[in-house]
Amino acid sequence: MRPVPTADASAARAFGRLIVAAGALGISVASAARSQSGPTSPSVGRALARIKADNAWTLDQQQSICEIPAPPFKESVRGAEYKRRLEALGLAVRIDSIGNVIAERKGTGNGPTVMLAGHLDTVFPEGTDVTVKRDGNVMRAPGIGDDCRGLAVVLAVARAFQMEKVPATGTIIFVGNVGEEGPGNLRGVRHLVTREYQGKVDYFISVDGTGLGLTSRAVGSNRYRVTYQGPGGHSYGAFGMPNPIHALGRAIAAIADIQVPTTPKATFNVGLIEGGTSVNTISPTGAMDVDLRSESKQALADLDAKFQTAVRNALAAENARWPSSGVKISVKVDTIGIRPAGALPDSAFIVCTAMTAGRSLGFTTSTSASSTDANFPMSLGIPAITIDGGGDGHGAHATSESYDDGDRGWLGPQWAALIVATLAQAR
Repeated sequence: MRPVPTADASAARAFGRLIVAAGALGISVASAARSQSGPTSPSVGRALARIKADNAWTLDQQQSICEIPAPPFKESVRGAEYKRRLEALGLAVRIDSIGNVIAERKGTGNGPTVMLAGHLDTVFPEGTDVTVKRDGNVMRAPGIGDDCRGLAVVLAVARAFQMEKVPATGTIIFVGNVGEEGPGNLRGVRHLVTREYQGKVDYFISVDGTGLGLTSRAVGSNRYRVTYQGPGGHSYGAFGMPNPIHALGRAIAAIADIQVPTTPKATFNVGLIEGGTSVNTISPTGAMDVDLRSESKQALADLDAKFQTAVRNALAAENARWPSSGVKISVKVDTIGIRPAGALPDSAFIVCTAMTAGRSLGFTTSTSASSTDANFPMSLGIPAITIDGGGDGHGAHATSESYDDGDRGWLGPQWAALIVATLAQAR
C-alpha cells in the first residue's frame, strides 16, 4: 500500500479539483472557492454532466440487474452479466475464485489505488419473484435498492469515466462483490483485500443503499448458532431428564435481561429458534441464532462475554434441575459470522473528501454507523467508507422494497464519481 497523502496537503488539492468539476456543472461553490483553489479538471466536469444526462441509462441498469436473481452464495449468473456490462465499457474484467467481478482502470502514474464496489448478493432465497414493477422513476422489487442501486452506480461511474476519457494517476478498481449480506459474512471483500489486492488498496468505497448518507463508522457484529443437545425421549415416559428446549428458554430469558449501554450503542437479538419433533416429545435439540452488535469493539466484547455466560448458566441450571437424571445435556456454540467494529474520525481524508464532494454538489451529509462491506477493510487500517447511491428507498430486505429516483437521483452516482476522481487524482 502506498503512503496515504496527509490530510492538510491533499485536502487543498482535492478541494480545488472538486470546485472546478462542480463549476463545470454550474454548481455554486463560491464561498468555498474563496478559501481554496486548485487545478482545473474539465474531464471530471464532463463525466459529471454525462452521469446526469444519461440518468435514464443508469435506471435501466438498476432495473435489469435486479431481475437477475442473486441469492446468498448463488450470485454467479448476476455476476456473469455484470462482467459483460463492464466489458462493454472497454474495461479489462475478470471474475476471481469466489465470484467477485473485478474491472481495473489503470492509472497514468503511481497515484492511490481506489476500489469502488457494489454487492451482487441479496437476502432473498431462490424462487423469490424479482420482477421489477416500474412507474416512471419509481421501481418496486426485492433488492431494487439493496444493492441493485449500488451496482448501477458503479456502472454509471465507470461508463462516465470511460466515455469522457477521465485521466487519473491512480488505478480505479470497479467491483461487483459477492457475500455482503448476513450469511455471506463479507466473504467477497475479505477475499479482495486479503488475497486479490492484499496491501494494494489505498481507499475503499462501498455503494450500498439509497439516499445521500455517509457511513464512516463500522457496526461490528458477532453472530452465533447455539445448540443444546440431549438424548430426548417421550414427554411422559422419559420425564425427569434435562430438556434442550427448556435450556434454550432459560438462555433466551437470560439474554433478554442483559443490560447494555446506550452510548456506545450495543444490541442483541435472538433472531431464529429451532427444535422439537412433536408436542409429546422431549426434543433432542434446541437451537437459536443470536446477533450481537456495537460500533465499539470493547462494548461488543463485553456484550459477548455476558452472552456466553448466559448460555453456560442456562445449561448448568437445566442439568441441575433434574439431579436424579442419569443423562445430561450439552451445548455447542458455533460462530456463523463476525464483522469487525471500527471507526474513522470525521477528520480522515476520505471522510473529508466525501463530505466536501457532497457540499460541492449542493447537499450536506453527516456521518453515521452501520454494518457494511467497509467494515472489513476499515478493520485492516484501509481508509474505507460506505455511501448511499442517491434517490429514496424504502423496505430494504423486504419483498415490497421500493426505489424512487425523484428529480435528483443522479446525485448519487455524481457523488461517487467525484469522490473517486479526487482520491485517484483525476485531472
